[in-house]
Formats: sequence, structure tokens, C-alpha cells
Amino acid sequence: MSMRTLPLLFLNLGGEMLYILDQRLRAQNIPGDKARRVLHDIVLTMFNKNFIEELFKPQELYSKKALRTIYDRLAHASIMRLNQASMDKLYDLMTMALKYQVLLCPRPKDVLLVTFNHLDAIKGFIRDNPALVHLVYGSLSAGEFQLIRQTLLTFFQDLHIRVSIFLKDKVQNSNGRFVLPVSGPVPWETEVPGLIRMFNHKGEEVKRAEFRHGGTYVAAQKEGSFELYGDRVLKLGTNMYSANRPVETHTSDASKNLASQTQQSIAPNPLAKEELNLLAKLMGGMGIKKPSGPEPGFRLNLFTTDEEEEQAALTRPEELPHEVVNIQATQDQQRNQELARIMGEFEVTDQPKWSSSKGDDLLAMMDEL
Repeated sequence: MSMRTLPLLFLNLGGEMLYILDQRLRAQNIPGDKARRVLHDIVLTMFNKNFIEELFKPQELYSKKALRTIYDRLAHASIMRLNQASMDKLYDLMTMALKYQVLLCPRPKDVLLVTFNHLDAIKGFIRDNPALVHLVYGSLSAGEFQLIRQTLLTFFQDLHIRVSIFLKDKVQNSNGRFVLPVSGPVPWETEVPGLIRMFNHKGEEVKRAEFRHGGTYVAAQKEGSFELYGDRVLKLGTNMYSANRPVETHTSDASKNLASQTQQSIAPNPLAKEELNLLAKLMGGMGIKKPSGPEPGFRLNLFTTDEEEEQAALTRPEELPHEVVNIQATQDQQRNQELARIMGEFEVTDQPKWSSSKGDDLLAMMDEL
């Protein structure tokens, strides 16, 4: 697993979230000043200086639940509100769009071009933060980018949500899996397949053979720019919602069992305190803004109608109640008093003050955000 994947995952998913929210704000005829404020507040939260500095420190990728918690807070960083069904749909669209983009990257390094495409779309708000992306990733080797790409694909491998745009464009099958093309430009500095060259021990070409590759490939005309500003050439990561068309999502049957396990309540689970504690620094400046003053908040619907949203809420996979796990743990302890006595002997009574309740400290911090 690459320790440099988290920033790219966060920035690209954040870019997709802004694309989707922008499209829905326009579709619901939200007044321009309110729509701009929502996007502005979210971008300012995303690119908070302290937040970005913590984000770019080498670290392992967070779990799907932890990352989903971040985007729930990010989506509510302004006066806009989403109910659970709309938030589910928003996150599904974000993840499936980025999964498609990573799968189609001609080279592992092109994941960086996808990131720059997302940043280009919102660079009016982000000031100098693209320079940090360039500084951190500009010198990585092809092998390191391959590891980043593989880490991203591992993160997305169990997600097979059907998206109407992808289905209509015939780039996704009915089971939620993507169709990879066998045509188009090959990666930069790569020859069109179809020719095999054989060399002797002196490095001299001695024989050639041709083969049918079954595709329609062409040579790349030029490489996309990895500078702060320039022609990226690659279109992956640009706004696919610029043409106003409705977008629907459907969870495939194979994904429903997984969803019932992973889509848990956003309220912090006591059994996940330690993992959430890792997010304390990262989420330090990310709060849910409560509408105040003369300007009221508003609710955004990710569905075409309220009826569709209500129906989606009814068909969501049932969440696993936290109480079941907690009660089971208590029952186990009551059944085995000897185990409880042994566990008690391992308690450290003279603990430093700062580590006495890390999980509770984190939950208190999140409550204060």
C-alpha cells in the first residue's frame, strides 16, 4: 500500500463532489448567491492550510467508513443540508466516477493529471495549494505511481454501483462493472501494439514479427502538462455533469451485502474510537455549519423528485445497530467472570492524563466541531 495515496483520493473525490453539487444546485434553481456560498464554503474547508498540511503527511489510507465521515462533514460545511438518502447518492456518484477515471488512466502517472483536472476546475478558490501537489508528487517514480494507482483500485474494488450516465454511454455493464476500451491513444512514449522485435545478445535487432491486437489504437499526440497550469490532454477528471442530464444510481445485488456492513451510522461508533482518533487532527477545522442570521439554510435533493428520495431512503441497506455489538460484548463479559478478572489485572492505573480516554477526547472534539 502506498503512503501517498490519501491526498490524491481526497482531492479527486472532493472535486467530483463539487461537480455534482454544482449540477444539482443549478437543477433545483437555487439562487446564485446561495449556490456560490455553498461551493465557496466547501472549497475553503477542503483547502484549509492546516488541513492540507496534515493531509499530505505520508500515511496509510483510511477505511471507507472513516473517509465517508469526512465527506459527510464536508458536505455540511455550509448552509446546505442533505438527508441520508441524498448523501448516499452523492457519495456513490463520487466514488464510481473516480473509480472509472483511475481504471482508464493510460499510465499510473496519469492519476496526477486527473487530480490536476479536478484542481483546474476550482483553482480560483485554492490559491497556492496545487503547488503542494506538484512539490510532493513531481519527483515520484513510475513504480511509486503504479503503487498509488493499485492502492486506489484496491479501495474501490468492492464498489459496483450502477450510474445512469455510465450505463447510457455503455461504459458500464448492468452488474456495475466498467467496460475498458480497446481503442484510442496509447500511453505517452508507448508504441501502438502489433509489432514484436527480437534482439541478439549484442542488442542488435535480428527479427520482427507482427500480430493482430484486435483493437483500434493510435499513438499519443503529446503528453499532458504536469505543471501548475497547462493543457492536461487527458479528459478524465473533468466535469461530466456540465451537460445538464439527470443522474441515477442503483446498488447492484452483489454490493448490497457489503453495503449493509460498511454503511453504518455517521454517529461515532464506540468500537471505532481508535480509528476515529486518527482523524482528530485531519478534521480539526471541519465543522458542520449551522445556519444563523437572516439567511436561512436550505435542503438539497440529489434525486429528481422528493418521492424518489423517500423511496431511496426506504430501500437503503439496514444499518447495523451499535447496541447489538455492545450488548454482546457485555454479555460475554458477564458469562466469563474469570476473563473479566484477568482483563482487570492488565489495567494500567498510573496513566498519563492525556491518554486516559483517547476515544472520548476525540468524540468530544467532534461534538465541538
